[in-house]
Amino acid sequence: MDRRVVLEAAVPVYDVDTADEAVRIAIAKTGDSLNPDLNYVDIGPATRECPNCGEPENAAFVAADEGLVALELELTVYNVERDEHAARIARSELGRHLADVPLAVLDVADA
Repeated sequence: MDRRVVLEAAVPVYDVDTADEAVRIAIAKTGDSLNPDLNYVDIGPATRECPNCGEPENAAFVAADEGLVALELELTVYNVERDEHAARIARSELGRHLADVPLAVLDVADA
């Protein structure tokens, strides 16, 4: 069975002035790290909510010209039997290319 896995990555960026600039740089940096081997991974800003009010938050935090950006990385894992197996494969594949970037599984669903 094929599974669609969504991971969240915390990508550090440097020398940025705004949150939008941080997101653009983080997406480009992540794309460069994954291509050409993993060019099938969809990369986008993570959707975050304020834990107190439920309002949408920006995916980036910028302080002192440095930022931390939450990105969602989505890919399909083929021929797996369990969700846990698909999540491990996805983390392993992405982790090889994104050294020192924390990854967390957000969702595993049928592809």
